[in-house]
Amino acid sequence: MDHRPEKSGRIELDSEGAEEGLAQLVLTVIELLRQLVERQAIRRVDGGNLTEEEIEKLGVALMNLDLKMEELKEIFNFTDEDLNIDLGPLGNLL
Repeated sequence: MDHRPEKSGRIELDSEGAEEGLAQLVLTVIELLRQLVERQAIRRVDGGNLTEEEIEKLGVALMNLDLKMEELKEIFNFTDEDLNIDLGPLGNLL
């Protein structure tokens, strides 16, 4: 029987869905870091301290990272909403 945790915005780590829950947690952390890196890159570009070549390389790297993240979400059958963990009174993570 295929037991998959209900996708509720919370990570469920029960004995039967532990693999999926762990994958959800790892992808959530990766997505959070990806968004932080993207914001930092935008600040660096806006700061005017990068050459055109550095800006181009940065853009390509960010696009490749985004594509890889989309591929991983597809492999594990997650949506953006699945990675947006509910932190209770703090709201959603992403």
